[in-house]
Amino acid sequence: MVESAGRRFKRDGFDGSGIATLVADVGLTNGAFYGHFDSKDELIASVVEEQLAQQVARVAELPAGIESVDAFLLQYLSREHRDDLADGCPSAALLDEIARSSEVAREAYTQGALNMIGAITRHLDSGDRDDAAVAAIGLYTLLIGSLQLARAVTDPDLSDRILAAAYANAMTLAGITPRTPTTTEQDSK
Repeated sequence: MVESAGRRFKRDGFDGSGIATLVADVGLTNGAFYGHFDSKDELIASVVEEQLAQQVARVAELPAGIESVDAFLLQYLSREHRDDLADGCPSAALLDEIARSSEVAREAYTQGALNMIGAITRHLDSGDRDDAAVAAIGLYTLLIGSLQLARAVTDPDLSDRILAAAYANAMTLAGITPRTPTTTEQDSK
């Protein structure tokens, strides 16, 4: 239920996803829903917690180093990720809705954001943990905002330019000299 609701929420938003639709997606009834959750707000908090935990785990599993940062940035700022709301970054898809959600959902997001910043900090830490944490916060916010903007504009060329500029700026923020992606990488963007 949580996994299916996560995809639905990212695609249609919290308000655009009623309980009847959410339970129908997994072949359950409204009664079954209330056997697992007290409210839709509780489901939202569970989805936020799970979605961010999965994202943190993917980042934390990457080997420390510049190559991992580069690979992550290329994937995150790709056309495929931009175009896949349902399976993409929960922050880029839901951040504005989380800000208007219940305290429990916002607390779940806060903890997930702290965990993500910690995972990114590990990859950027070259001896000064405080500087790495500041860069991690900047990188996290740059990625989310850039992906949101690239998804929002109707001009495909502008959207691609937003992703490319975000990649260059993210690499600079990470303390890595930006490189020009290979033709194969550009084709995947």
